[in-house]
Amino acid sequence: MAFKKVSVVGLGYIGLPTAAVIASRGIEVIGIDVSQKAVETINQGKVHIVEPDLDMVVQAAVTMGKLRASMTPEPADAFMIAVPTPFKEGHQPDLSYIEAAAKAIAPVLEKGNLVILESTSPVGATEKLAAWLQEQRPDLHFPGASTAEPNMYVAHCPERVLPGRVLEELVSNDRIIGGMTNKCCEKATELYKTFVRGECISTNARTAEMAKLTENSFRDVNIAFANELSIICDKLKINVWELIALANRHPRVNILSPGPGVGGHCIAVDPWFIVDSAPEEARIIRTAREINDHKPEYVIDKVKAAADQFKRPVVACLGLAFKADIDDLRESPALDITCELAKANIGQILAVEPNIHELPAKLQGQGVELVNLQQALELANVLVVLVDHKPFKALHSNDINTKVVVDTRGLFSRQ
Repeated sequence: MAFKKVSVVGLGYIGLPTAAVIASRGIEVIGIDVSQKAVETINQGKVHIVEPDLDMVVQAAVTMGKLRASMTPEPADAFMIAVPTPFKEGHQPDLSYIEAAAKAIAPVLEKGNLVILESTSPVGATEKLAAWLQEQRPDLHFPGASTAEPNMYVAHCPERVLPGRVLEELVSNDRIIGGMTNKCCEKATELYKTFVRGECISTNARTAEMAKLTENSFRDVNIAFANELSIICDKLKINVWELIALANRHPRVNILSPGPGVGGHCIAVDPWFIVDSAPEEARIIRTAREINDHKPEYVIDKVKAAADQFKRPVVACLGLAFKADIDDLRESPALDITCELAKANIGQILAVEPNIHELPAKLQGQGVELVNLQQALELANVLVVLVDHKPFKALHSNDINTKVVVDTRGLFSRQ
């Protein structure tokens, strides 16, 4: 069947670009979100997140009448769920957003509809989605949740895009299509082929779920190696950036860059889903998570030592986002470090984040002041490089030679 109308549930960093790209292919897209502000912004042809070129694609799709947003679900041929999957206390997966999305769309589902879970999820989440939908709509038959022949299609297709390059990678990257049945795979592949140039590879839902968790755990383990190496090099008085550059000249060595920790909704969260599913077996994955979770504490201690050198410390934290040149603060070690430094009362704390216009809620009431880079250079005696944004990369060692610098990104260690 040709997809005439697609509903995307969750208009965040993945949902909105996905909705806009599908709409650009001439398919009617209705985006659903719980935020009235997000809905109103999108319906004006504007965006509420920072992602290169997204504003132009959204504006064009809205102008053409192919994309609109709403807080109320309505019937469609396919439903793509792209809501958050954080974890609860004890690093247990929180599937409440997925369950809420299932309950929201259930009343408007029709026989033959396709429901795709794009949210990064622990193994078994797609089966739970099907069960929640079956509870809400006993008149329909969902695969794996009904004893009758299924007349609905359910699949898991994890997103695997890089913030800052989302629009490009949504189209060019291969996609893993994890269907609850072979027919579910075929139906979901048909939808993705409308906008994906990469290969669509079919598997079952559980393998698709585990594939995304494996990709991010692989990266987390390798980042943990780099972060641990940076701590060892500090102790041994070795420049870790020079060391890594030399080691990487080996043809089979590719050490990643250390940083202040690991952030974002994926790498900092997804490995815990594996640990939760197999706590006794996931030993390396757990240790890597613990190393990366500890790195912010190590950085905070270094900043405190730097601040102790001054009678009136003024500490400028360069960057709050979880990675360079975006505004995404989710699970950001830079934001957490800035917050903890403010709570520690070590002196005046300045925050520099060129991609946001107001202080994040987490820092409000903490005595932190949001300033631009020039103000930070004028006022601070301690600079903490937490994110390698382009404006920070443009700085020369001459700009900071009167400061004490804690450089977690190696911007100046490599000059």
